[in-house]
Amino acid sequence: MKIDAHQHFWKYNSEKHAWIDESMSVIRKDFLPEDLKPLLDHEGFDGTVAVQADESLEENDFLLGLAKDNPWIKKVVGWVDLCSDKVEADLEKYSDTPNMCGFRMILQGQPPELMADNAFRKGIGLLEKFGYTYDILIFPHHLKETIDLVKSFPNQPFVIDHLAKPYIKDGKIDEWAENMRTLAGFDNVCCKVSGMVTEADWNKWTKADLTPYMDVVFEAFGSKRLMFGSDWPVALLAADYPQNAGIIKNYIEALSEREQADVLGFTAANFYGIK
Repeated sequence: MKIDAHQHFWKYNSEKHAWIDESMSVIRKDFLPEDLKPLLDHEGFDGTVAVQADESLEENDFLLGLAKDNPWIKKVVGWVDLCSDKVEADLEKYSDTPNMCGFRMILQGQPPELMADNAFRKGIGLLEKFGYTYDILIFPHHLKETIDLVKSFPNQPFVIDHLAKPYIKDGKIDEWAENMRTLAGFDNVCCKVSGMVTEADWNKWTKADLTPYMDVVFEAFGSKRLMFGSDWPVALLAADYPQNAGIIKNYIEALSEREQADVLGFTAANFYGIK
């Protein structure tokens, strides 16, 4: 089974999607299952994991509705406010919803210190109680606090989105690489090989720009803890779907068939509970 472990859907709304600024006009429109399915078929993917793009409980209902109508949307990573005093009730609401596999509270725009906050950590502890995964969306300056977080919750499955968004455009790698190797030392942490083209120069990126960063995570995590994600449609800012899929497919050609299968599906299936 081949799985795109990270993509989004939305009905474009200028207020809800205010993060889509003038430089991102190519994605200022609706992106729905009927837009993605032909691309998946062309690249040989059997299904996807739909990840929240809007920070609201309504987003969860939207994505779960799409998954119900489109069985190839295998799982949903939703949103909750982990710092809320209502978080346990919010999580319990989805406990009988098989398609809801985990959650993502976006951290990239928050101070790194939030990950040490008592309320946030209480919320993370409740994810473990209900058996949910957690997607960590951060920048490199969050990595030291992330290391402490995953160390503190050894039984909680975590996945790092987009390689923690390394500074590919600027060619910065050393400090990021050191922290990623440390993160990989924790067995409860996986990593998504995704979102690279939008951290590079959107108009002039090359495979050579991306390769050093893939080298680091493949050496550190190994195929059984790495999963491909297209980050469609956000990645359209810098690459179309075949280009994006081709980056990882070309990179893993030298690996064994089993290792390739891990990255293109089995890791995501094991992490998110896809049968």
